Amino acid sequence: MDTGIGRRIAYWRDRRGFTQADFGQLMGQTKRWVQDIEGGKRQQDPRLSVLVRAADVLRITLEQLLTDSPPEPPAVSPPPADALGVIDALYGAPSSTDPPAPAILRRRLGYCCEAFQACHYATLARELPDLIIGAGQAAHSAPVGEQTEAQAVLSRVYQLVTSYLHKYGEATAIQAALAADRALVAAERSGDPVQIGAAARRVAKSLVYQQRPETAVLFATAAARRLEGGLTEQGPLGLSTLGMLYLSAALAASSQERTTARVQAATDFVNEAADVAERQGGDRDEDWTMFGPTNVGLHRVDMLIRFEDGWSALEAADEVSQEALAGMSRERQAGHHVAMARASLLTRRKGTAAEELLEADKLAPEEVRGRPDTVNLVKDLVGATPRPGNELRALAERCGLRA
Repeated sequence: MDTGIGRRIAYWRDRRGFTQADFGQLMGQTKRWVQDIEGGKRQQDPRLSVLVRAADVLRITLEQLLTDSPPEPPAVSPPPADALGVIDALYGAPSSTDPPAPAILRRRLGYCCEAFQACHYATLARELPDLIIGAGQAAHSAPVGEQTEAQAVLSRVYQLVTSYLHKYGEATAIQAALAADRALVAAERSGDPVQIGAAARRVAKSLVYQQRPETAVLFATAAARRLEGGLTEQGPLGLSTLGMLYLSAALAASSQERTTARVQAATDFVNEAADVAERQGGDRDEDWTMFGPTNVGLHRVDMLIRFEDGWSALEAADEVSQEALAGMSRERQAGHHVAMARASLLTRRKGTAAEELLEADKLAPEEVRGRPDTVNLVKDLVGATPRPGNELRALAERCGLRA
């Protein structure tokens, strides 16, 4: 038998969180059969039908099972219907009506930021199109003396649009990149270092979605170094922005294949953010960042999960105060439950993974059912569980999956 096939089966089985017994049961075979396949001890190569079944169980292409060459990238799904109105507004022509008053714009922007933190994405789908158009009108027509504030508000609107579109992953990556670039242009026009830094971290995340994580790291760190003085002068507001730039660099660094150097670099960025959080003092929600020691701890967990170090992620999670976590936004709390589900699946604690996903769904349904990454995690967990419980099956069905 081609030992490469067995090696690749073992690799992907481990990536999916399956034990040899789990995989054997899903294949309708024994654990010994799996051991023989992975060890290259079977006398004949597996039949093609067996390999097709194995690829399906492991949720990879047959090419990935047969060769070490990278497969063709999968076709990107179209943007979800909920996001189309927001996307259309990005490309829409300016309205001929009078722009909203600055106070009204700021109030509507605050309402939308609260909706984002509460994971009410349907609300954003409804409110953002008019907000995009209104903020653009206001910036275009503002007199010279009011341009700074108008451009800052416009930048913040585009930042929120970017974060909203990033929730849908690759399907809206192009449009999110457009919104991030516009956010940075408006921020630079405002001259406000807080808005420049906040927009820069959205650009960094967009670069990750464009498969440019190394560029994202350089971009985020360059922005942090360039803006550090101006941000520090603005107290907690500026420090929150600076700390989030370092956390953006950490997540970009951990979006690459794991190496010792990359793990160290990402860890260093998180540690720099921790130093900024200590200078800031306590958890705060300056500019809707939820930045502070708790958010740094949550990002440390996320970073380790991205490197697929589930056990270290669980250890890092133990350092996060549950009382402090309860004070985070619903978006951050639900995101942490999803992260813990990933860590639990990586460490083959499937029951705990299911509990974490169910808790996330209870806390913020739109954070689970509407996000492709989370839906895929539910799919992975169902596939890795020989006999999913009723609650997990019901969650899968709510996510549009067959269970």
